[in-house]
Amino acid sequence: MSGRFEWSLEPNELSLLLDARRRGGARILDLTESNPTRAGFHYPPEIGAALCSERALLYEPDPWGLPAARRAVADLHGVDVERVMLTASTSESYSYLFKLLCGAGDNVLIPVPSYPLFEFLAKLECVEIRAYPLHFDGAAWRIDFDALGAAIDNGTRAIAVVNPNNPTGSYLKRDEVAALAAIAARHGLALISDEVFACYPLTEDAARVATLAEVKDIPVFCLSGLSKMAGLPQMKAGWMVMSAPAGLRERLELIADTFLSVSAPVQHALPTLLKLGEHVRGQISLRTKENLRWLERAARPLPVEGGWYAVLPVGDPEEDEFVLRLLGDHNVLVQPGFFYDFQEGGVVVLSLLTPPAVFREGVEILLENSQQRP
Repeated sequence: MSGRFEWSLEPNELSLLLDARRRGGARILDLTESNPTRAGFHYPPEIGAALCSERALLYEPDPWGLPAARRAVADLHGVDVERVMLTASTSESYSYLFKLLCGAGDNVLIPVPSYPLFEFLAKLECVEIRAYPLHFDGAAWRIDFDALGAAIDNGTRAIAVVNPNNPTGSYLKRDEVAALAAIAARHGLALISDEVFACYPLTEDAARVATLAEVKDIPVFCLSGLSKMAGLPQMKAGWMVMSAPAGLRERLELIADTFLSVSAPVQHALPTLLKLGEHVRGQISLRTKENLRWLERAARPLPVEGGWYAVLPVGDPEEDEFVLRLLGDHNVLVQPGFFYDFQEGGVVVLSLLTPPAVFREGVEILLENSQQRP
């Protein structure tokens, strides 16, 4: 068997309990819902019609993506079309970049707490991940640059950031971006910036940076896609906005040409999907802001600046037991902080995408059974 597979394939205790509760007919108050297509939003019917173009019957392979689709993305981000490559998803973008930048056994630095799939995406490419912590100073999350610098060695090839972070909701600030660029330049590293949630700010802050696309003099790859930009994860279209030298671009083109993964119907529909997605994105923005405002009145979540998630301290250091009790006794589902590699226990992660009535009912039960008080 491949050495890539070092994970247990057994479902965890929370998954087993959830399956048992559902099979028993329990009404679950799911505060983890992250699938916009199941969260009660209205999708314009024109989305389906956009996929029916007869042009999709002609096979026109292009490793960078069809020109009209790339132009729509370039216009959205205000960049030259030559900087845009289409992929099937942000996950595939990571896969391409790990292939491009790393040899077997090389490493990429990732933030913690953060995106749970990093370990899987890297390991499947025989790449090591090394964590650098985000530190919460009581008011905001900041990169621990001492720890980041200490994690760099001769095998390090890139630094990944998630902006805004998932699940802390923290944006990078201007001084942090300048420091990251200086470190990358000094060590000959690339920057990978996952910006899928950048279109969902929840607060205003002039010091924040929404994209690393304008960072100069080092290879930078900014990732996004329809999944968040238009609330359409099933359409399987992502993209990279890059600043990279010709040699890297040529190698990346070869990787993409090997897979040619983005379907023709979605590429032809992409300009329309992005436009129609504004309607869905508006609904999501209203929902997440409404849920966050209510949560901040009812409880004391950690500060969140953007994205779909909120982190709530529950006062119980044994968060795994707390989450199991909450589901087993009260049918309320939340995610424990350790799913996201929080270094300290006692926090749970809530999805602000949850329909408001379910969100409020579930959070009220959570608060009644936690040590936090408004």
